[in-house]
Order: sequence, then C-alpha cells, then structure tokens
Amino acid sequence: MDADIGVVVVSFQSLSTIEDCLDRLRGAVGVAAIRVVDNDSTDGTVAIIQRHAVADPRVQFIANPDNAGFGVACNQGASAIAVQAPSCRWLAFVNPDALVEFDTLSRLRELALQRHAVGVDVLLGVDLVDEAGTRDPAARRRAPDFLAMLGGIAARLRGRRSGAGPALAIEPDDAVELQPVESISGALMFLAQTRFERIGGFDEAYRLHAEDLDLCRRLAADGVEVAVANRVRVVHVRGVSSRSNPWFVEWHKHRGLWRYFRKFEAADRGVGARALVFAVIWARFPFAVVRAMLRSRT
Repeated sequence: MDADIGVVVVSFQSLSTIEDCLDRLRGAVGVAAIRVVDNDSTDGTVAIIQRHAVADPRVQFIANPDNAGFGVACNQGASAIAVQAPSCRWLAFVNPDALVEFDTLSRLRELALQRHAVGVDVLLGVDLVDEAGTRDPAARRRAPDFLAMLGGIAARLRGRRSGAGPALAIEPDDAVELQPVESISGALMFLAQTRFERIGGFDEAYRLHAEDLDLCRRLAADGVEVAVANRVRVVHVRGVSSRSNPWFVEWHKHRGLWRYFRKFEAADRGVGARALVFAVIWARFPFAVVRAMLRSRT
C-alpha cells in the first residue's frame, strides 16, 4: 500500500524523547510526511529536529516564536501537510513522548479502512502504556459530566463511597479489537484528513489539555466513531514537556476544563450549578500545582 499517512508532532522541551520519537516515525510503514511544530523549545530539541529534517525530506520543521498552544500547533502541522503533501489521506497526531512501532500507524490505517468499507469513519487511539507496561487510564475515557462529578464530591463529603460519581477512565475490553469510547488520549490520534478538516481541526482557544476531549466530542457529534485499537500498543513516556513548568501546565489544564464545561454543558445548567463548577475547578488548582511540582522533582 502506498505511503499516505501524514504525521504531526508538536514539541516543547522534548529533548529526552524527540530523537527516539522521530527515529521511529521515520521507520514507520506508510508515513509520507512528518511535520514537527516546535513551540519555542530552549533545551536542544530544535537541533535534533533540524538534523532529522536534513536527513529525511519527509521531515519538515515549523518553529513558533513562542508557545502558541497544542491545538494551534496541531492545526499548523495539519495545514502544512494538506498543502505540501496532498496525497496524505490520513493524519496521525503523535506526541513527542509517544514511541510508535514500525507498524503502529499502518495497522491503524487498516482498521480505519475496514470501518470505512462499511460506511463508518473513525477516530482511533491506541493502548497506551508506560515504560513498565502499565496501561494509561487516559487512553479510554468518558466525556466529562461536571454535574455528576459534583454529585460525587458531595457524596464523598457525606462519607458515602457508593456515591463517588462516575470515573472518566473506562476499563479495557480486550475481547474486542476496536473498543468504542467517548474520548481518547491526545498522545496519539489517527483519522482521515477530510474529517479533521470538516470540523475545523482543534479548537485553538484551548492552550493545553481538554482540546483532545473537545475534538472527540465534536467528531462524535459529526458521526465519527471514536474507538481504541486495543491490540495496537504504544509506549507513552508521560509528562516530558509538562515537567518544565508545572504551574503553566496546571493553569491551562484548569482553564481548559472550564472552557469545555462552558462550551458543552453550561447552557443546560442553572446559575448556581455553573458557579459551583467554576468554584470547584479553581479551588482544585493550587493543590494540583503542588502535586505537579512534587512529581517534577522526583
């Protein structure tokens, strides 16, 4: 089968993994173009990307003068592929800390083609694991339901464990090859380029985090099946970029959650519920920053 997969990698302070990531992508079956969009890294990441671009004409480099955000950079890379490599029928968004195997993307393409043959377009994720092989719960998720989360918090405060509210993570169902879910992780997303363009790409108003949840929700509303390829496993070295500035990351994570709530749920909630969600999100912020800083030190 011809090479028709375009890959977008968004890097920021990714020195520890970008070499391995690009080596693997360059060796992956079916890859026709790789666009690396760097959000002003200062740790040596750029030099590695430039070396790969010199060695392989499929690799091209876009340097942003500042950290414009994940969604903005993803859209930049996808637009560059659409113009410069129009033969790319498929898009794969791959984090610089996601380490694919040689057949990861070609297997996803085959699964997508099988679903397309029966009239179904798909957004595919993979079975993400850490270096020790532990599965990442973020690979399979429900869409956030903020009111249910508030109910769970209230139940815990009353000491009723049975009312803890729904967890976002969904247990893997290894009996099926493609497991339908409401949301997948942005660490690796695979879909038809036409579908990505049809919904306007990522919402650039998010800076970091929740833009993957947003994309899944909008694609599902447009009739796309969101699923995890349970038998396609990828190592995800989590949090490589996030360690450099935990405060910045947590600020935009919480800001993204608030935007997601306002966009998809707030209109159906009363003023009191909206105020309570706002208060809970931002009350959590300082504790999340402290936890992130402690993790970054260890």
